[in-house]
Amino acid sequence: MNWYLAAEEAQDPLIPVWPEVLIGLICFGIIFFVFSKKLLPAINKALDERREMIEGGIEKAEAAQTEAQSVLEQYKAQLAEARHEAARLRQDAQEQGATLIAEMRAEGQRQREEIIAAGHAQIEADKKAASTALRQDVGKLATDLAGKLVGESLDDHARQSRTIDRFLNELEEKAEAAR
Repeated sequence: MNWYLAAEEAQDPLIPVWPEVLIGLICFGIIFFVFSKKLLPAINKALDERREMIEGGIEKAEAAQTEAQSVLEQYKAQLAEARHEAARLRQDAQEQGATLIAEMRAEGQRQREEIIAAGHAQIEADKKAASTALRQDVGKLATDLAGKLVGESLDDHARQSRTIDRFLNELEEKAEAAR
């Protein structure tokens, strides 16, 4: 054991021991060869797959973004078209409403005029009926009164009618002259 210590002490620590360097280089070569043949291709393959996956993901993301932008533009166009259609429908409804109101007013005016005309015709018919009934009643009363005044019966119907008509015509003329 002493001889080993003595041999070590004599050697300079800065100078490498060539047999150890040679064994280290051989081991390094073997490890490098195994890594380059077995491990390095697997690492490169995994890195290539990852790069392709990332690039594919970026392409897919760009494609999805382009598609989303296209869908957004279509949505905006459809929204603008829907707003335009709603405005057109609202305008049409307002025009139809105004037309309907005008038609209803015209119909109401026509019905009002018909009712007024029917009322005037009814009033005129009632006036004639009342005038006829009044003439008969006044004629009968006048005939009875005249019969009492004269003292004889005025049963002759034709004479009664002429007398009554003449009397009422004179009354109407006086009423018209007073107006």
